Amino acid sequence: MSSSTETPASEDPGRKRRVHGMLKLYYGLNEEGKADEEPQSLDPCDINGPHFDPEHYLNKLRKECSLAELMDQETCMVKQIRSLDSDMQTLVYENYNKFISATDTIRKMKNDFKKMEDEMDCLSANMAAITDFSARISGTLEDQHAQITKLSGVHTLLRKLQFLFELPARLNKCLELQAYSQAVSSHRRARCVLQQYSHMPSFKGIQDDCHAIMDKLAQELRQKFRDGGSSAKDLSECVELLLQLDEPAEDLCEKYLNHAGSRLELDLQSLEAEIRPSPPGPALKDSSTRRPSPSVTVGSPPDGTAKTSALPSPSSNTDILEFIDRGCNEFVSSLCLVITSYQELFVNHAQTGELASKNIPQMANSKLHAFVDDLAARYFSLVERRIKEEKGVADNSLLVRALDRFFRRLQAVAKLLPGSSVPQQGTEIVIRAATERVKQYLAALQSFYMDSLTDVRQALATPRLSLAAPGAGSHFGGSTSGRDAPSSLPELLSSLSASILNQIKSVLASVHLFTAKDITFSNKPYFKGEFCCQGVRESLVVSFIKFVCQSSRQFCESAGDKGGSTPPALLLLLSRLCLDYETSTISYILTLTDEQFLAQHHNPVTAVTALCAEAREAAQKLLNHYVKVQGLIISQMLRKSVETRDWVNTIEPRNVRAVMKRVVEDTTSIDVQVGLLYEEGVRKAHSSDSSKRTFSVYSSSRQQTRYAASYTPSAPMDTNLLSNIHKLFSERIDIFSSVEFNKVSVMTGIIKISLKTFLECVRLRTFGRYGLQQIQVDCHYLQMYLWRFVSDENLVHFLLDEIVGSSAHRCLDPAPMEQSVIEVICERG
Repeated sequence: MSSSTETPASEDPGRKRRVHGMLKLYYGLNEEGKADEEPQSLDPCDINGPHFDPEHYLNKLRKECSLAELMDQETCMVKQIRSLDSDMQTLVYENYNKFISATDTIRKMKNDFKKMEDEMDCLSANMAAITDFSARISGTLEDQHAQITKLSGVHTLLRKLQFLFELPARLNKCLELQAYSQAVSSHRRARCVLQQYSHMPSFKGIQDDCHAIMDKLAQELRQKFRDGGSSAKDLSECVELLLQLDEPAEDLCEKYLNHAGSRLELDLQSLEAEIRPSPPGPALKDSSTRRPSPSVTVGSPPDGTAKTSALPSPSSNTDILEFIDRGCNEFVSSLCLVITSYQELFVNHAQTGELASKNIPQMANSKLHAFVDDLAARYFSLVERRIKEEKGVADNSLLVRALDRFFRRLQAVAKLLPGSSVPQQGTEIVIRAATERVKQYLAALQSFYMDSLTDVRQALATPRLSLAAPGAGSHFGGSTSGRDAPSSLPELLSSLSASILNQIKSVLASVHLFTAKDITFSNKPYFKGEFCCQGVRESLVVSFIKFVCQSSRQFCESAGDKGGSTPPALLLLLSRLCLDYETSTISYILTLTDEQFLAQHHNPVTAVTALCAEAREAAQKLLNHYVKVQGLIISQMLRKSVETRDWVNTIEPRNVRAVMKRVVEDTTSIDVQVGLLYEEGVRKAHSSDSSKRTFSVYSSSRQQTRYAASYTPSAPMDTNLLSNIHKLFSERIDIFSSVEFNKVSVMTGIIKISLKTFLECVRLRTFGRYGLQQIQVDCHYLQMYLWRFVSDENLVHFLLDEIVGSSAHRCLDPAPMEQSVIEVICERG
C-alpha cells in the first residue's frame, strides 16, 4: 500500500514538468517564458503550426497511410486529446485557486489602507494646531527678544574682560601646578585680543605680564624636552606645547634627533669595539702567508690524512651570530624606538590651527630619513667588516643564520619608515656576503684539489705503492693512521674522484642553506634566480670543473720545474680522471646542482657539452704528454746505449745487450700500468702470410716464423735504391700523433717514439761488421716482444727494418749474421 501511495506523489513533479513543457511548446515559449524568435512554420500539415489545414492534413494521411496506420494515428491523436484535456483541467484548477488567493489579498490591502488614511488625517490636524500655537507664542515674546539678546552680549563681554584681568594670576597658578597645557590654552585664547588692544595701557600691562610668564613656561618645556627622561606621552605633549608657543619645528626636530643620535652612537661604538682595526699592509700580508688555505672539512683526502680545518675568525672574540644579535637587539631596536616616537611627535601627530598650515610632517619626515640613512650606513659598514672576517667555511649555517636575523630585523625598519633605503642596502649586504662565501668555497675546493694531488704525488713516489695490480696489500704512503690506503692506481683514482665529489656535494649542501625555505631572504628574486644560476652553478661548480681541467693541463708543460717533475703515473691518472669527468661526472654534478637549486636559467649558462669537450681536451693532452714522457724515458736509454758504444771496434755479439732487456721490461711495466686505467683497445688481425709483412731490403730468408723477422742482407745491390722503393710502398708513420683512449694506442705511441729515436741515433753512428751484427741481434730481440704491445705489428717490423737498414748503410764492412745464429742468441738471452 505504501508503495502505491508514494508512486503518484513521486511522479507528480515529473508530470507537471511534462505538462508545462507541452504547453510551452504549443504557445511557442522558451525556458525563460519568452516567445521564440524562430520563424513560424508555414506547412499546412504541421499540426502544431498556426497555418494547419485539417482537410489538407486528412487528405495527405489518406493518400500516404494504410488503414492500419490510419487507425494507429487515430488512436494516438485520441490519447493526445485526452491528455491535453486532462492537463488543461489541472491548470485551470490550479490557476483558479491562485486567483481566489489574490482576490483575498487585495481585499485585505483595501481594509489596511483605509485605516492608514484615517490616521494620516488625524496627524495632519494635529500639525496644523501646533503650528498655530507656535505662531501665537512667537508673537507674544517678540518684544522682549531684542532686550534679552543685548543683555546676553553685555554679560559675555564682562566675562571676557574678567578673564583677561585674571589671566596673569591664572597663568602663574598653572605654572606652579605644572599644568602647562592649560596655561598654553588660556594664553592662546587671549593672545589675539591682547594684541588687538595693546595700544591701551591696561591691556598693554596684561600682555607684558603674560609674555613674561609664557617665556618662563617655554624655558621649562625646553629643559624638559632636553632631559628626555619623560614618558612618550609627556614628551609628545611637550613638543605640541612648544609648537603652539611658536617654537621653530625644525629646531625641535634637530634637537630630538641629536639627543637620540648620541644614544645610538654609544651602541655603534660598542659594536665597533668588538671588531679589531685592520692591521697595516705588510703585517696583513705576513699573516696571510702564514695562514693555511681554508678547506672544507667533509670528506677525506686519498691518503686518509685529515686536511687543515677551517680557521675561526682571528680578530673577534664573539662569533658572527652573537655580533649580529647584539647589533639587532641594541642598535636596530633602539633605532626602531626612535623612529616610532619621532613619528608620533612630529609626523603622525594631528596638527590643528596654524600648525596645520606649516606642513611640519613633510619636513620632519625628510629629516628622519636623512638621520636613519646616516646611522644605518655606519651600522652596515660595521656589519660588512665583521662579515669579511668570516674566512672559515667549515660551518656555513652560522653565517646564514646571522644574515637571516640581520635581514629579518631590518624589515621592521621598512614597516616603520616606508620609502627608506635601509632594507635595500641590507639586502645588498646579504647578497655580497653570499657571493663572497661562494668565492671562498671555490677557493677551498681548489685548495683541496691541489692538496689531494700533492698527496697523490707523494703516494706515487712511495715505493710501497703497487702499480701492478689492485689488492697487493701495500699501504698508501706509509700512513700511520691504521687504515688501509689505496694500494693501486685504480684504487687511487677512485679515492681521488670520490673525495673530490664528496667535497663538491658538501659545498653544495652548505651553499644550499642560502636558499632554504626557513630563511627570510631566500624569497628574494636574486636568491631564486641569479644566485642559483650565476652564483652557484657558474661561479662555483663550473669554475671548479674548469679549474680541474686547466690545472691538469698545466702538468703537460714540458718547460720548467712543474712540467719536468711530474710523475708519468700522475699524468696517466689525471687523464683518466678528466676522461671520467667527460663521460659521466660533469653531467652528474651539474644535474645535482640544478636539482638542488631549481634555478631558472634566464641568463646564458655554460653548456654541459662545452665542459665535457674541455675535459676531453685536457684528458687528450695529458695522455699525449704521458706517451711523450714515457717514450722519451725509453728513448733516453736507447740514445745513451748507442752514443756511448764504439760500434766500429766492438766484439762479435754473443748475447742481447742489457739495455734491450731493460727496454722490454720497462715497456711491459708501462703496459701493465696503462692497462689498470684504460681498456685494451682494438688490434689489427695478425697476418700469417709473410708476404704482407714489411722486411728489410737486406733480408735473405723469406721463410720465417710468425713473430720473428730476418735482418740478413742478400746479394750485393744498391741499398739506397731498394730502401727508397720500399718506402714508396709503405704507409707514412706519424710519430707524435694523438693517441686514443685505450692501452693499445698508448703503447703504440710510446714504442713509435722509442724506435724512432733508436733509428735516428743509428743514422748518426758508423758501424763495423760486429756492430751491425749486434744491431741485428738487438732488433730481433725487440721484435720478439714488442709486436704484442702495438695495434699493428707491421709498424714494429717497418721501424726495425729501418734501423737495421740504416746501420747496414752506415756499416764499413756490411757482413750480416746468419738468421739461425741470431735466433739462438735471442732465445738464449
